[in-house]
Amino acid sequence: MTALPTPARTLDAVSADGSRIHVEVYGDEGAPPVVLSHGWTCSIRFWAAQIADLATDHRVIAYDQRGHGGTPLAAADGYSTEALADDLEAVLDATLAPGERAVLAGHSMGGMTMMAASARPAFREHAAAVLLCSTGASRLVAESLVVPMRAGRTRTGITRRILGARAPLGPVTPLSVRALHYGTMGPATPKDRVRECVEIVHACPRASRVAWSQVLDSLDLEFGVRELTVPTVVLVGDADRLTPPVHARRLAAELPDCAGLITVAGAGHMTPVEAPERVNAALRELAAAHLGRVGNDVAAIGTKEDVG
Repeated sequence: MTALPTPARTLDAVSADGSRIHVEVYGDEGAPPVVLSHGWTCSIRFWAAQIADLATDHRVIAYDQRGHGGTPLAAADGYSTEALADDLEAVLDATLAPGERAVLAGHSMGGMTMMAASARPAFREHAAAVLLCSTGASRLVAESLVVPMRAGRTRTGITRRILGARAPLGPVTPLSVRALHYGTMGPATPKDRVRECVEIVHACPRASRVAWSQVLDSLDLEFGVRELTVPTVVLVGDADRLTPPVHARRLAAELPDCAGLITVAGAGHMTPVEAPERVNAALRELAAAHLGRVGNDVAAIGTKEDVG
């Protein structure tokens, strides 16, 4: 997996409830900005391949969600979709000049962050376009394919217990690697990428993992999809078990300005790690279209489906 570059600067953004959000900025301060929001149990490190590629000619702003990476745990009542939106607004206000526009990308819970914040003033001021990677707006537990059973109450109950498990993950072992590989990545994902993802997930504090799992269990951000009025590309792996393609298709159909649906063959849930070239190219394409073209020509990306 790509090594995470050294940031040009780090800072703390202060959220609405006083929580301090760890932020890292890469690349030239004058370059077109891209903001990255990671998913549940991940961290800035998850975006290493995107940061290394884009920071050559973009300003890349990445932050740790509360309770992840360098951002401290919140109070017991500090985990909600409102908190996701508050934290993103704080990051945008702390890193972008008034009126400055950026491409925003969210993976999994990071994509849900975009939906949660879509009607917020800072989001409306700063978002030029959005990339939603491997995410959904609702029915996450009921539609998960992590448990290989027919859909129904039994599968939903077992999935809820797995995703909300309070037991510590413990050290990385061959068994934990196989389990996470099955649940979150495509079968052909290289072993080094699987191992890197496992290490990132195991580094997430148990309290944060459990608290956010409860938020995701009852998630309903359909209203946020309707408020996401900037051009938005949806990207999904066709082997995603956590947020299977049904979510991506629903988002593409309901977004006010869907700029494309990209299906990545063979990829699971961890698309920025499993298919970095596809994700990087999608971000570059959005930046070129909405912030001005920079760097190399955009390569062909993924398998695009027409969205009606």
